[in-house]
Amino acid sequence: MRYQNSIPHTQTGELATNKVLRNTYMLLGLTLVMASLAAGVSAMMNLPRPGLIITLVGFYGLMYLTERNRDSGLGLLFIFAFTAFTGYTIGPIINHYLSTANGTETVMLALGGTALTFLSLSAYVLTTKKDMSFLGCMMMAGFVVLLVGIVANIFFQLPALSQALSALFILFSSGAILMQTSAIIHGGERNYISATVTLYVSIFNIFLSLLSLIGLSRD
Repeated sequence: MRYQNSIPHTQTGELATNKVLRNTYMLLGLTLVMASLAAGVSAMMNLPRPGLIITLVGFYGLMYLTERNRDSGLGLLFIFAFTAFTGYTIGPIINHYLSTANGTETVMLALGGTALTFLSLSAYVLTTKKDMSFLGCMMMAGFVVLLVGIVANIFFQLPALSQALSALFILFSSGAILMQTSAIIHGGERNYISATVTLYVSIFNIFLSLLSLIGLSRD
């Protein structure tokens, strides 16, 4: 009798998980399209880079508004505004790399590497169903190291430190993808807007970090 009663509960949980997973990947695809369009327009119009203050306010302000309204339709509006803004900030960066020798190849390698990294990590978790919550402590330690490295890099501007930070960002963002995907399939994440934000920011950081690594290695 207990076994029979557990079947509907299990099926309900699986349906909820599949719904969150489906909605997350659908929204993630749409936000990536939005960011790509914004980056393309920004690059074609040769728009200048926004200042540091505008970038920080736009990035964290829109991300905060998205999370604050994640349970309403406004969350969708803000997540598209957030990804469009980040796409705009990428445009000038892409133009910078395209103006260098082998710039097109650098950008394409970064795009390909980002896609391969995300697909591989997601496929691993979805296939193995492994609980990746054990990465939490390491992620916290990695965040502290990144924060200290970013502050140090502001003052010293060392190419070697920049490369190290880019590599750490890739590792940190990869861990975030593993943990977020695992949280969805194990019921720890039931809001697809929040899940999309985490995955999108991770993809964003991996792409910029690969651009930096590949660009510096060819400089």
